Amino acid sequence: MLTTEDTIAINMPKHIFKNFDEARKWAKENIAGSYRNNHTGEDIMVSKTAIDKYMSASSVLKSVDKDAHLSALTTLPRLIETSKLKAYSYEVTKIETPIITNELPGQPLQNGQREQCSTSSPHSDNSNCKDTTFSENKIFFSKNMFNQNQVYFIGIGGIGMSALARYFKAKGCDVCGYDRTETVLTQTLAEEGIAAHYTDDINAIPASYKADKDHTLVVFTPAVPASHSELQWFTSRGYLMMKRSEVLGMISQSKQTIAVAGTHGKTSVSTMIAHLLTASGVGCDAFLGGISKNYKSNLLLYDKGACPLVSAVEDSRYVVAEADEYDRSFLRLHPHIAVVTAMDADHLDIYGTHEALKEAFAQFASQITSGGMLLIKYGLTLPVPENVRTFTYSLDNSKADFHAENIRMDDDCYLFDLQTPQGTIHDIHIGVPGLVNVENGVAAMAVTCLLDADTEKIKNGMVSFEGIQRRFDYRVRTNDVVYIDDYAHHPEELRFTIESVRGLYPGRHITGIFQPHLYSRTRDFADEFAQSLSMLDALILLDIYPAREEPIEGVTSQMIFDKVTIADKCLCSKEEVINMLKNRKSDVLLTLGAGDIDRLVAPIEKMLKKNLREYHF
Repeated sequence: MLTTEDTIAINMPKHIFKNFDEARKWAKENIAGSYRNNHTGEDIMVSKTAIDKYMSASSVLKSVDKDAHLSALTTLPRLIETSKLKAYSYEVTKIETPIITNELPGQPLQNGQREQCSTSSPHSDNSNCKDTTFSENKIFFSKNMFNQNQVYFIGIGGIGMSALARYFKAKGCDVCGYDRTETVLTQTLAEEGIAAHYTDDINAIPASYKADKDHTLVVFTPAVPASHSELQWFTSRGYLMMKRSEVLGMISQSKQTIAVAGTHGKTSVSTMIAHLLTASGVGCDAFLGGISKNYKSNLLLYDKGACPLVSAVEDSRYVVAEADEYDRSFLRLHPHIAVVTAMDADHLDIYGTHEALKEAFAQFASQITSGGMLLIKYGLTLPVPENVRTFTYSLDNSKADFHAENIRMDDDCYLFDLQTPQGTIHDIHIGVPGLVNVENGVAAMAVTCLLDADTEKIKNGMVSFEGIQRRFDYRVRTNDVVYIDDYAHHPEELRFTIESVRGLYPGRHITGIFQPHLYSRTRDFADEFAQSLSMLDALILLDIYPAREEPIEGVTSQMIFDKVTIADKCLCSKEEVINMLKNRKSDVLLTLGAGDIDRLVAPIEKMLKKNLREYHF
């Protein structure tokens, strides 16, 4: 069971401390006291520093998202609650929770904060105690603290970071940032008015951001090293710095969050849920881990015109968020509905052991709000708080609450019936191929059924779902040649993808081009990678994509290559791939991986289509 100090230490930006023990020591020394939540009767330990950080951060949201700002202010305990405590859901207009700041006598208030009091604080002066309730009109900060209108992203090209960049841009902020590499995504951001540069250089930071610290928020990803000069420049000058997960957590607090977690499958499931909610008229905002083909974006903002069921109100009450387990980021979320697709061992560079990863998922489940729901893949188990209902889903296991029956093929796609606790929904036609997407579809439809969406509209939404870029993504699809690009970078993901392709194209020759992602993952799962890749007929294995990591001695793609059991295999550099493919007859071709293998997709597609034209001519 995590202590309060542990929880605070986990949530603090890691670049501030040398290690976790140092962070925990800081948290323990900064515990200021406790207060009683009059809404629930529970005692909560609160850190003064945590309050200052959280309150300052919430002010950023004022100018761009009023509801998110108010919710952030009124749900402070979420920052430091332990797994012993229930999640909180407060009314914005009536809060009866006195906040302890324990300011020392004579110490100036921070960030324009007005004076607070607490009967349990040794430094409080009850004779000067103000009303400890606050509402929409009783906020801690002066109005000039709510004018942050510039947001700078360090790592703006990441899929999660770019969704937030688009969000702030849509809310009227000036947005720009840095990334290591120019990509199609950063080029698209530039077309949307979100500029990026690709050299770690403080001289590239726009002058307006340097001149106006008080109105600038800096968002960074944990993948950025502490030595990054721009990160150090902003940090040393006292800018408001927030992790991507912190920002997403605060934005999501103003709505009922549907958070999809899992070591694989979460991008597909969350994108399907967002599309089904939109198509069924329920509506939602969504922060996705991939580019939706339906919406050409990883950000989906509620559209009243597309969602007539809620057109009479100001906004949809739901936000769909991909809950990333890396760096424990998903512990920033307190969902109304949590979906858990898988808990396979991964990110052992962060967690150390599989057991520690599962403990983090357990903490995530413990943060489901009262009255909420957990939807979990059948066979997995997680404890949940009281007043939280648990449902299971599966591809075809009849013991699961939601599962598919009568699965059959229809023009390279699947048709099936969905069994639910309320009955059967017949003849669901999924708009994307692959048996893996039937299972993802079961999970997505389960969520929309639990929200009482219209059944016929759910079915229509499944037909109209176009998929996600780099998720079982057809690039060439003819009788002669099939080319599919997929993000699979974990052994289980590879197995699911290859099995799905085998199911669609039995008897065809399948060649896979795989780029391992991370030295640590390659080291930890070399045997499992080899087993999955041996399901191919031919393998072209690329060098490891390092991402955030430095090389590990002795860890190369050769570790996997030597264990692959098929005879038709070769090691190859990215630069040699196109020439190698020119000398091979392509039948069914897969590109697989989460690194920069996506840069090969367009050239491979172009080459294959050119060959087809010449062949038919």
